Amino acid sequence: MDKYELVRSRRKTLAIEVDRTGHVVIRAPMQATGEQIERFAAAHADWIARAQARQRARLAAHPEPDEARRAELIRRAKEELPPKVAYYAQLMGVQPTGLKITSARTRFGSCSGKNSLCFSWRLMEYPEAAVDYVVVHELAHITHKNHGPRFWALVERYMPDYRARRALLRE
Repeated sequence: MDKYELVRSRRKTLAIEVDRTGHVVIRAPMQATGEQIERFAAAHADWIARAQARQRARLAAHPEPDEARRAELIRRAKEELPPKVAYYAQLMGVQPTGLKITSARTRFGSCSGKNSLCFSWRLMEYPEAAVDYVVVHELAHITHKNHGPRFWALVERYMPDYRARRALLRE
């Protein structure tokens, strides 16, 4: 196993994450020994390699845009997302309390506890079908604040092909 960042905390289990740059973080309980951590990392070396390859592919497919492209994506987000939110909100019978465009890197959208929606301008780099899915997903959080079966049933009611649309975000 190549190098990794080790983060110890009051957790009970070992965990591995690979961030968007391919950097590996191993989270470990305070009492875990170096040998246990090394064995854990070695046992998951194949998974780590696959995860790093996926992150490299994702970065290659969606490189950081230059300033002009960024401005264009922000403009499009501000222009295209509010009508989509209004359309699907009316269809679903929900009412968000606000709409904000952000520069979030790790999530395309979010719904606050007070039903305010945020969407990353980076979402605009994906097909319209994927954008619509994220809008419906976040609006469904107004009704269900979790990802339980009722949440997914609600998403599916308004977007029966949501699985295929969600897959577009992973390409």
